[in-house]
Amino acid sequence: MASDLRRAAATAAELSAVSGLPVAHDAALRETYAGAWQGLTHEEIIERYGEQYAAWKRGEPVRRGGGELETEVADRAAPVVLEHVEKLPENGTLVVVSHGGTIRTTIGRLLGLEAYHWEGLGGLSNCCWSVLGEGARGWRLLEHNAGTLPEPVLGDDD
Repeated sequence: MASDLRRAAATAAELSAVSGLPVAHDAALRETYAGAWQGLTHEEIIERYGEQYAAWKRGEPVRRGGGELETEVADRAAPVVLEHVEKLPENGTLVVVSHGGTIRTTIGRLLGLEAYHWEGLGGLSNCCWSVLGEGARGWRLLEHNAGTLPEPVLGDDD
């Protein structure tokens, strides 16, 4: 499943071509809407919205540029992910292609972290991924911002 925005949809299409599996697109997986901040450089945001930017960096709930709160992004994205997880066959894998902010907030929500701590997960680089798995007490973060496939561990008997 993937965001319906261009870059995520294109990445999902490449994965689909390799795997032969279809992609379901969902607008709930779109990136955080940042209102008036959209399209501005980091420097322009600080120049025009310095106080708002500083409050956001301190971890205060801020509608950046009049856009969405991070909790609202998680409110729309996490249920879609959970809905698709419920449909998986036993030991199935769900691949979600989305955007850094949406992925971070969704992971934070699934892990049960308070919104203030979501920033602690760090960013997600383009074309990198995170892996979550089900643990005894809920979701577990197994990998974050991974960019290469795991290498096999070679033992002495190989």
